[in-house]
Amino acid sequence: MNNDTPEASSAHDLVAIGCGPFNLGLAALASSVKGLDFVALEAQSELRWHPGLMFDEALLQLSFLADLVTLIDPTHPLSFLAYLREKDRLYPFYIRERFHPTRREYEDYLRWAVTRLPSVRFSHRVESMDWDVAQQRFVLHVVRGDGQRVIMTAKDVVIGIGTEPSLPKSLASLPSDKLVHTGHYLHRLKDVEAARHVTVVGSGQSGAEVALHLLQRNLDGGAAMSWLTRTVSFAPLDYTKLTLEMTTPAYVRYFHTLPQPTKDRLVAEQWRHYKGISTETLEALHDLLYRRELEPGLADVELRSGVAVEESSVTGSGDVRLCCRHMDTGETFEHTTALVVAATGYKQRAPGFLKAMDGRVRWDEQGRYRVRLDYSVELSPEVRGRIFVTHADLHSHGVAAPDLGISAFRNATILNTVMGRDIFTLPQRTAFSRFGVPEVAARPRPIAQEPRTPDLPVVPDGLTRPRTPRLSEAS
Repeated sequence: MNNDTPEASSAHDLVAIGCGPFNLGLAALASSVKGLDFVALEAQSELRWHPGLMFDEALLQLSFLADLVTLIDPTHPLSFLAYLREKDRLYPFYIRERFHPTRREYEDYLRWAVTRLPSVRFSHRVESMDWDVAQQRFVLHVVRGDGQRVIMTAKDVVIGIGTEPSLPKSLASLPSDKLVHTGHYLHRLKDVEAARHVTVVGSGQSGAEVALHLLQRNLDGGAAMSWLTRTVSFAPLDYTKLTLEMTTPAYVRYFHTLPQPTKDRLVAEQWRHYKGISTETLEALHDLLYRRELEPGLADVELRSGVAVEESSVTGSGDVRLCCRHMDTGETFEHTTALVVAATGYKQRAPGFLKAMDGRVRWDEQGRYRVRLDYSVELSPEVRGRIFVTHADLHSHGVAAPDLGISAFRNATILNTVMGRDIFTLPQRTAFSRFGVPEVAARPRPIAQEPRTPDLPVVPDGLTRPRTPRLSEAS
């Protein structure tokens, strides 16, 4: 068949683009919704979850309850407990008494769920998407792994294409053989092992896990390593209980009502909730540093916080030169290394397939989706369908956005909206904290005439004493 000839169009109620954990959770909940024609399209040939950071010992930072479905439907057949039961690991998991699965185990759970979801289609890359006014549908042009082109139409679409590695300008000009992003770390181990000195720039959980790996190698006689971060300390995640309530639906509802400048300020201030380091990882790092005290002759290890990398270049000898500024003193210095590992986070992946919808999607001043409370994007009036987003709502819904614990709630909200009724019961009481001002105080007070002050007798000490009311006044 000629690959330039599209197959006959297939029509669906809801199409999800991208299939990481968030849209996979959407597929899982959608599998129990009768009367919904749903498909999820993923460009990759298989499910891979952070393969460049899949250290054997790395733990998920959340409880197993933050699976695809449990926080909305604990009886769903695609829960993590159902996975353990089928794998005959329920009792070992119970006796282990560590309810945070390993990252590798969580990926295995996701792969297990995929095998039970025929709606998920890998090797399906969306090239373009537009709104067809005549059909009153979105039209998606899709390329399959075999090169065949397919046209799909949908009433509504969910975009969940995830994030991609982000590099600051200060590092972006380095050649690829001198620079590794943490997201690709395990794929570049040969380069890491060949370097005589490796420098991690940035912190967060991924930076800490890379530093832990480099420290272990150093303790075994490996290369020198440095760790530089601009944060004031190698700060832990703030996972205290009441702080965690900022990842609940209650806080999400409150946060969405705030003015955008206030939201942006809060997200920046709350960075320790989603950019900090787990306490367990910090303790493991300190243990390795302490063990080094008993091993003379090891290559140097250097940890510096409060340091910003402002420029980078490659010297004539092939080393990397980092121009740094000490944040507290303002003094500058140079740091030389053989290889830089950038723990500089991720940014929203640009949805190139939306180019045909230029002018129909509403963006804010910073080029972000304008996202309603139900996770739908503001569109121009002629578009009657809806575009929903997952994990592209940090600016609109707060620090819960990248948290797996909010995923089931977000997906249930989307499916309820698509179906036009409450298919799933959304939790209402999710936090002990009360956000915002009290309801009575929030109501506008009626304008009333100033009451007349009654005549009160003066007592000797200068205080006033209210008079005793007559019976008719008290009744």
